[in-house]
Amino acid sequence: MTQNKVLGLIVNTQKPKAIETAIKLLRWAPENGITFRLPPMEASVLGMPVNDRGWKDGISVAIVIGGDGTFLRAARYVLDDHIALYGVNLGRLGFLAAGDRENVKDDVLKIVAGDYQIQRRQLMLGELYRSNHREHVLYALNDLVLTKGALARVMEVDIKVCGKPTSVLRADGIIASTPTGSTAYALSAGGPIVPPHVPCMIMAPICAHTLYARPMVLGPEDVLTLSPKGESRDLTLTQDGQLGYEILPGDRIDISLAKNKAVDTLWLPGRDYYDLLSKKLMWGQTFYVSDGEE
Repeated sequence: MTQNKVLGLIVNTQKPKAIETAIKLLRWAPENGITFRLPPMEASVLGMPVNDRGWKDGISVAIVIGGDGTFLRAARYVLDDHIALYGVNLGRLGFLAAGDRENVKDDVLKIVAGDYQIQRRQLMLGELYRSNHREHVLYALNDLVLTKGALARVMEVDIKVCGKPTSVLRADGIIASTPTGSTAYALSAGGPIVPPHVPCMIMAPICAHTLYARPMVLGPEDVLTLSPKGESRDLTLTQDGQLGYEILPGDRIDISLAKNKAVDTLWLPGRDYYDLLSKKLMWGQTFYVSDGEE
């Protein structure tokens, strides 16, 4: 029997499969000397004791059951608590949630035994200034995205890097991404795939209205400044695709890599980022197209 261990358990309570997997873990855990603690919302849904404050006390690892969206929410939960996250994917693609529900019990036993590696993920810091006053401070594991409304015209954004004018970009939006987020929205916008251990930021335009606009890779000390031009009030800054902030005329957004905050993720033996990349993008696989003949 494994030694007693207390783990966090964060669950997407909107997914029946996630609830089913969590219930199986909760029933299985005591016979293996494992205790799970849950955030108040998850505890209430799953019929567990609700601890509004202390559920994170003494926890160094939390299991996240859902998909990448659940993982991003979990990252906000533990931002200042030094809790490493291991994701169990129930979504479609899942670059952050690397585990699967069929092997979750075996994976938990490996984690309890300390048979894992920790990979630190960089966070992006976004500072929204309004009338020279810092209105919001945002941390993103994937990306910060400036977009226009569905009925708005193309937006025009003044772009600076480290205070130096770079371009005035006309586009439907601009993505500022961490390496972790390079396989998310930024990839769909034509950005590069960047391993999470590479210290950099990515800027990728969304449907740019000019041929010279291309994704850029910025250095770890660079500061990207986005200043929307014009009087449009139909602009939004989204944080990891989950939280949105209204952008008003005259606002300025400074984006950089966070210096004092990060999110730790777990990798189990025999699995790493490149294995995951190959699996999710189906690289190296051969596909056969039938010509209709036997």
